[in-house]
Amino acid sequence: MDAAQLPAGLQLPKGISPRLFFNSHEEARHHRKQMLVAAFRLFDRFGFNEGVAGHITARDPELTDHFWVNGFGVDFGSIKTSDLILCNHDGEVVEGKYSVNRAAFAIHSQVHQARPDVIAAAHAHSIYGKAFSSLGRLLDPLTQDACAFFEDHGLYDDFGGVANDLEEGQRIAKAVGSYKAAVLQNHGLITVGQSVEEAVWWFITMERSCQAQLLAEATGHPTQKIDRDTALKVRADIGFPLAGLFQFQPLLQKIRREVPNLFDE
Repeated sequence: MDAAQLPAGLQLPKGISPRLFFNSHEEARHHRKQMLVAAFRLFDRFGFNEGVAGHITARDPELTDHFWVNGFGVDFGSIKTSDLILCNHDGEVVEGKYSVNRAAFAIHSQVHQARPDVIAAAHAHSIYGKAFSSLGRLLDPLTQDACAFFEDHGLYDDFGGVANDLEEGQRIAKAVGSYKAAVLQNHGLITVGQSVEEAVWWFITMERSCQAQLLAEATGHPTQKIDRDTALKVRADIGFPLAGLFQFQPLLQKIRREVPNLFDE
């Protein structure tokens, strides 16, 4: 199973069924790699690519101390499943034709080790995420969408330069803690999930929540925060793992229409 069960009483729309169960490690691996490709193509569409920065990982379903990640220097907008590499927690590429981004290994290996429940983690140098991160603060519950992160994201406020070493990765993993995301001060955002789809949706909506807060505060008028009880109720409605996976589905449908050969090798 790649995501949590539906809460009691909640039903998906008729005919819509995000993939939750797999019959084998091979089937689960194939699905995760396909979702990584879709995620990178979407990140390209959203403008989250900047040089060689940014990475999304998916834990291998069989070799659980290994993760799949984009090859170092491969363009998000043209990435294929054959461009993904399998990396172990020692930083060794055990499958694939590219090297691993050292920061991807340093951050993601530590997040995956610290959170056995996490299947995927997403990080990029997106413009609003890194702008908001420079404020050194958490998101406020200003909008319904931002409530998904209310009291469910951390702050890493000890930027130590490019995350090339495991100690920096460990500090970032500690900031993520048991949350679904963290703001990395002077750096950007990181999100995690029980599926690739969930982790990527949290990144997209967190980036846009940062944008909304920056725009609201730029008006110079006082912002109106949603009260704690309501924010927690909204988080319970939209912030659980399957909700993140399901929110990803329209984006997946869109990218598959736009790129008919999306999952070609």
